[in-house]
Amino acid sequence: MLYRTDYHIHSTFSDGKADPEEYIAQAMSAGINEIGFSEHLNLFVTDQQWCMDPGRIHDYVYYIKRLKKNFSDIKIKTGLEVDYFPGKEEEIYKFLKPLDLDFVMGSVHYLGEKTVDSGPEFYENRNIDDLYETYFDYVNEAVASGLFDIIAHCDLIRIYNFKPSGNPERLYRRLAANMKIHEVAFELNTNGRNRHLGDFYPDRRFLQIFNEENVPVCVNSDAHIPTRVGQYFSEAYALLKETGFKEMAVFNKRDRFLVPADFNSL
Repeated sequence: MLYRTDYHIHSTFSDGKADPEEYIAQAMSAGINEIGFSEHLNLFVTDQQWCMDPGRIHDYVYYIKRLKKNFSDIKIKTGLEVDYFPGKEEEIYKFLKPLDLDFVMGSVHYLGEKTVDSGPEFYENRNIDDLYETYFDYVNEAVASGLFDIIAHCDLIRIYNFKPSGNPERLYRRLAANMKIHEVAFELNTNGRNRHLGDFYPDRRFLQIFNEENVPVCVNSDAHIPTRVGQYFSEAYALLKETGFKEMAVFNKRDRFLVPADFNSL
């Protein structure tokens, strides 16, 4: 049987629409073996309603720890999705170091004062080639920072279907090579199917590059409502099988393990 995980879940601790228990129930119905909560955390931009108040971090960790004891039929993991800002690595490290977490996802939302997913107007009258270059530079810095176990939606810059003028393959090759060097996993994020993009992150055309570099992968839903837990996973697994992946990454206490991906059991 394929061991199924979903490590990218947002509950009411950040911008999710339901309490953690509702996601757990949905995960069990969907045959998920491990569910991981990864609430949005931003240490440098205040009053973001989609992010958890850093002052609630201990309440959050304790809450998920209690849930782990209450549910014996599914493994529950404690994580965070932390916004990366160049030059702020030390502050992020000091915040994360004392926390009892199973994994930390790094993400890049901000290019300047606005987020790349704030709306299509962010891209209007701007050089898309330059935006892609800058975005991938930031993601590569996040990978090299040593702060993160997984990189979330590594090409979120695609969200509104604005495309660079040339083939961006070199950007993905550089990123995959960097992930291999720094032993950081990537996620096949299915939530892009629910956005303007209408497809997964990262671009499926370049998944083979991550496989060639032996970059560990996990499939995540980025669910903000319970019904999206495990959404489109059958398609994602089929895509990984087609691309040649044979293992999946699992996490515990910030350690990564690889388990065989028995895609033939689907």
